[in-house]
Amino acid sequence: MRQLAAIMFADMSGYTAIMQENEQLAKLKRKRLKAVLETSMPLFNGNLLQYYGDGSLSIFSSAIDSVQCAIQIQQMLKEDPAVDLRIGIHTGDIAIEDGTVYGDGVNLASRIETLAVAGGIFVSEKVYDEIKNQDNIRTREMGYFEIKNVKNAVRVFAIANDGITVPARVEIKGKTKQPSNRLAVLPFVNMSADPENEYFSDGITEELLNALTKVEGLQVTSRISAFAFKGKNDDIRDIALRLNVDKVLEGSVRKAGNRVRITAQLINAADGYHIWSESYDRSLTDIFEVQDEISSIIANRLRENLTVAENTTSLVKAPVKNLDAYNLFLKGLHFYNKLTPADTQKAIQYFEEAIALEPAYSQAYAMTAAAVAYLGATGQKETHKAFDIVHRYSDKALELDPHLAEGHIAKGSAYLFYNWQWSKGYESLQKAIELNPAATEAYRLLAFYYIITRQKQEAVTVMEKALQLDPLSPVINHYLANAYLFMERYDDALLQANKVLEMHPQMRITLELTGWCSGMMGDWLKALEIFKEVYRLTNHPLKGVTPMGYAYGRLGERNKALECIAKLEQRQVEDPDVVMDSDLAMVWWSLRDADKVFSYLDQSVNKRLGPLALIIQLPQFKELTDDPRYASLKKELGL
Repeated sequence: MRQLAAIMFADMSGYTAIMQENEQLAKLKRKRLKAVLETSMPLFNGNLLQYYGDGSLSIFSSAIDSVQCAIQIQQMLKEDPAVDLRIGIHTGDIAIEDGTVYGDGVNLASRIETLAVAGGIFVSEKVYDEIKNQDNIRTREMGYFEIKNVKNAVRVFAIANDGITVPARVEIKGKTKQPSNRLAVLPFVNMSADPENEYFSDGITEELLNALTKVEGLQVTSRISAFAFKGKNDDIRDIALRLNVDKVLEGSVRKAGNRVRITAQLINAADGYHIWSESYDRSLTDIFEVQDEISSIIANRLRENLTVAENTTSLVKAPVKNLDAYNLFLKGLHFYNKLTPADTQKAIQYFEEAIALEPAYSQAYAMTAAAVAYLGATGQKETHKAFDIVHRYSDKALELDPHLAEGHIAKGSAYLFYNWQWSKGYESLQKAIELNPAATEAYRLLAFYYIITRQKQEAVTVMEKALQLDPLSPVINHYLANAYLFMERYDDALLQANKVLEMHPQMRITLELTGWCSGMMGDWLKALEIFKEVYRLTNHPLKGVTPMGYAYGRLGERNKALECIAKLEQRQVEDPDVVMDSDLAMVWWSLRDADKVFSYLDQSVNKRLGPLALIIQLPQFKELTDDPRYASLKKELGL
């Protein structure tokens, strides 16, 4: 029998030593522990499955109940004769056969218990997600831990209620492998008199980050997670816990005319100790030499922990001779990273201006291709026009620099969202990851490839890997939730989406995703309320209409669904570059008009609508797969 459960491991601390010194006391303590466990469990609907030596294994149907039970147990065991107990809790899928419990969740709960200290309760992130809004439960984050036989680092929280022991991170240092050779490059502070130079300090940060990803054996946290701390004064040790790194690079940039001063400090995260610090006063013409010098120093400072010899090769290759072109490129990056269609248009303008001044600027070609691919894939630019540019510019970028990961990513996006050449898209993205293992955009597109080719578990796995590299990125967090949605793991998708909304409460695509989860779990009324809020946030009468129309259709409100269809048709008239066919297919499917649905999907094929192969894998279209026309559609898509 399989079930989802909260799994609690409890283990006496130092029992063997007590037994050797005073056998009678050891037996008394063990008897008291058993009495407290058996008294507490029924009060919180717990099921004590087995004792083993000086420990026990219990399961609960509720994570909240399991934690409240653990708190009571620890508080009771403070009384004489006191018992030092470690408790670890995790939620997961388990199987019970002949009284024995199996499952990965059991293994992880056991590992978390071994991390805990006497009198303490440690819980996994999954448990934390269930209890974080409980007023009577207090927690403290302990950070990420590398745990034996567990593939990815595990984020652990300590219960911090009265009477519960909460250790310092250093107290549990010896119980687990610490992260090593993991570096976060924090946004360099703009110290220039002109705040407009912010783009320059951000650009320097990003260039250094990209250079350090080339160091073999060094794992560098991706840009978005590192930039989550921009403008904040968080303690370096807290930042390191959240990003699961052991070293942090921070600094500042002061630009005045043709001169620049860059300061940089490499900090050991465990104690805040400065491993190395340096200032550079240079002409802007030396900017690439400074970047290379800083990168090389850091790489060589870390080399005693690396498996490679001292770095002697240049990590930063001067991409341009014209510094005005470099400035324009950095401005383009500044707008590109804002992730909105309007800002992406501005980014393209700056990249194009950089190319006009420096016709051999490979990075500018690659980033123009990436920006246009985003507009084409999201229906903001006519598909044929968009991906003609993407191919031309990515080809030029790779002609100038075959080792440019961004060029391969842009090329891969064109294969996936326009040409529907799946194997070529896969090869391009794998090449990008080989060149830059921290290129999380490649992981995101690779997840799309896996969904399109019906390897949905692989999509989840690759997004979980991306999350390790970029744990605070709202984009990566969102697309992990999206991968869960495609797998029909709606509970996991909701939990993951709510994490994103905690960071960015008005992130529309994630709010919409929670609506789809609610609807697919059977509550289309709740979904409709969420979709109405998404529509309100678009602040446009003809945008954000599709999910609302689908919910109306599923609720039997045909006239309101048809009103939404009319709005979609009106938008198509007003903005011919926007492709609305798949949206129209979605709403018509809520009314179960399969003829209309396939008519619009066929038009999507003719227009080469980028994400069509992804769209038809949505669980909303699952019942459509029985129609013979679905197989024909897949054939046209080369699937």
